[in-house]
Amino acid sequence: MVARGFQSANHPILAQIVPIRRCNLACTYCNEFDKHSPPVPLPTMRERIGHLARLRTANIEISGGEPLLHPDLDELIRHIRGTGALAGLITNGYLLSEKRIEGFNDAGLDHLQISIDNVTPDDISKKSLKVLDAKLRMLAKHAAFSVNINSVLGGGLSNPEDALTIAKRAIELGHTATVGLIHNGRGRLIPLTPEQWRVYNAITSLTASFYTVQKQNDFQRNLALGRANDWQCGAGGRYLYICEDGLVHWCSQQRGHPGVPLADYTTEDVRRESTSEKSCAPLCTVSCVHRVALLDRIRTQPVKTLDEIMPATAGGAASVRALRWTFLTGPHHDRFRAVAARLLRSRS
Repeated sequence: MVARGFQSANHPILAQIVPIRRCNLACTYCNEFDKHSPPVPLPTMRERIGHLARLRTANIEISGGEPLLHPDLDELIRHIRGTGALAGLITNGYLLSEKRIEGFNDAGLDHLQISIDNVTPDDISKKSLKVLDAKLRMLAKHAAFSVNINSVLGGGLSNPEDALTIAKRAIELGHTATVGLIHNGRGRLIPLTPEQWRVYNAITSLTASFYTVQKQNDFQRNLALGRANDWQCGAGGRYLYICEDGLVHWCSQQRGHPGVPLADYTTEDVRRESTSEKSCAPLCTVSCVHRVALLDRIRTQPVKTLDEIMPATAGGAASVRALRWTFLTGPHHDRFRAVAARLLRSRS
């Protein structure tokens, strides 16, 4: 995804697509589900994935609702991989089984994410470690794809320490771990309390600095402290959110902008929305959009951005120093970049 994202600025890096809005849970802070919607028919989903391929989307993630409720999920993953894009899945994990995991392996799933909100289920969320730990162990044993466990802080969650327990358990099982900030109904920031801030720092210190850039990047820390950020949001361009009706939106929290059918979306729309100003951006907490924006910053200002998120003198940054020398500052960096472009068959 990173390599294809660097090839040009004229195609989406990441698209999240909803094949069903129905969910088997009802977390009180979530506004991305209902209890009645039918699954989008397989031919319609194939057509939409085809349109994302037409736009040369690098990574397509299946979201919801709860995507495991879709009867043709394996076929959707297989179809995404057939376009050459990476295939991802965001799920609450409740319906996972060994058979389903093996099906994902066969279909070519690249990565899966589960968000776990607490250690024990409560009235706010049933996505608890107590319920899902068996699923995490099953994934550790059988999954051929990468698994990330996202713990969350903020909102009405009663025990911030739960997020740290969840992150430690994920790492113990060999999964990666991230921490997210709960937003309000429009994706805006809810600042962390001092106790939540302490837990946030503890979680980010657990993971390798090469993977968890927020440890070095003030962007996430500003959000956690309730500070606005000055950044270029690429939603609607480099990042797409396609709802169950097949419309393109900036993100799940900004439906209706632009609200254009995916079938009618063009490369010109991608270019326009990639650089359009969004009034919601300064206090936005939609982390997948942030990650896409970070890739574009590295693409346009590589040395400055790498220095900001991971200084060359930082411990554990040997990989970044090697990449910096090979492709940016070394005496033959132009030659290395040309060879890499040919290997990746890049096109503008």
